[in-house]
Amino acid sequence: MLYLLSDLSSTFTPLNVFRYITFRTGGALFTAGLFVFWFGPWIISLLRLRQGKGQPIREDGPQTHLLTKRGTPTMGGLMILAGFMVAVLLWANPRNHYVWITLAVTLGFGAIGFYDDYLKVTKQSHKGFSGKFRLLLEAAIAGAACVTIAAYSPLALQNQLAFPVFKDALLNLGWFYALFGAFVIVGAGNAVNMTDGLDGLAIVPVMIACGTFGVIAYLVGNSFTASYLQVNYVRDTGELAVVCGAVIGAGLGFLWFNAPPAQVFMGDTGSLALGGLLGAVAVATKHEIVLAIVGGLFVLEMMSVIIQVASFKLTGKRVFRMAPIHHHFEQKGWKEPQVVIRFWIIAVILALAGLATLKLR
Repeated sequence: MLYLLSDLSSTFTPLNVFRYITFRTGGALFTAGLFVFWFGPWIISLLRLRQGKGQPIREDGPQTHLLTKRGTPTMGGLMILAGFMVAVLLWANPRNHYVWITLAVTLGFGAIGFYDDYLKVTKQSHKGFSGKFRLLLEAAIAGAACVTIAAYSPLALQNQLAFPVFKDALLNLGWFYALFGAFVIVGAGNAVNMTDGLDGLAIVPVMIACGTFGVIAYLVGNSFTASYLQVNYVRDTGELAVVCGAVIGAGLGFLWFNAPPAQVFMGDTGSLALGGLLGAVAVATKHEIVLAIVGGLFVLEMMSVIIQVASFKLTGKRVFRMAPIHHHFEQKGWKEPQVVIRFWIIAVILALAGLATLKLR
């Protein structure tokens, strides 16, 4: 809402600073981080009180987790979403439709994740509600978002899939684009969800990806920089940089409490919401394929599960010692901090590779 103060800039020049996306992105980052850091202990205490035994630990997972992680409360994604919402509503332009579409996806996926976490905690089982029904709800939210994004996209880019590196390569998917975009958003949400298995493992790569897409959104939404880099200009998407800044701030605040040994777990409440947000930003900025590069770590985690399940069903044999793949390395003898930090390094490298596609034309 602070953006609206810029309307008074003609009478009070200092207020003009609220027009700048970079200034408001920094403001959103600081606000979200401060909110989560300040209210985090209270939220964690409330979650611990309400949940009692905390998040149920998988019996078929690493045996060390039964000792080190038992009793830790989940639904920490509520902390992230609360700080994120406060920051976005305070600093983003309320007239921007991309902001509201992204918020709708984030909160919709967050609500699905919250219900799943609620069932797990109340039933003391790692199984939530029907996977097929959950995917159906996610697809409905994502599909509606993609149709709306396409309606607001420039006419020349509506229902078009852009390819990185090739400056003029566009593939018209027609109405199939809504299905493709929904696949990207749902896939991103569930891939981040699969990654959230160790303390700090998911939130840092999410922040890295959001930082990368914050830069992409800012450049794509600016006609001058888009022309210079020879990327597709998508008007108004620059405002999504503020949204990404809010995620980074909320993520930093959450990491303070999620650093090993974690005081709280993100849960599906946070992982589904943040993954859905990344997918929505990628679709809006026409960088869906680049998301697969920047979020390559999430793709790797998801594919490890798919390969493991497919291999076991077809041959009765497992490719990995345990899936998702971060558990595979735990079983090989890597300590949890080793797995987490090495995966962070991979996330940084992939983010740099994704950014490089902006210049390679």
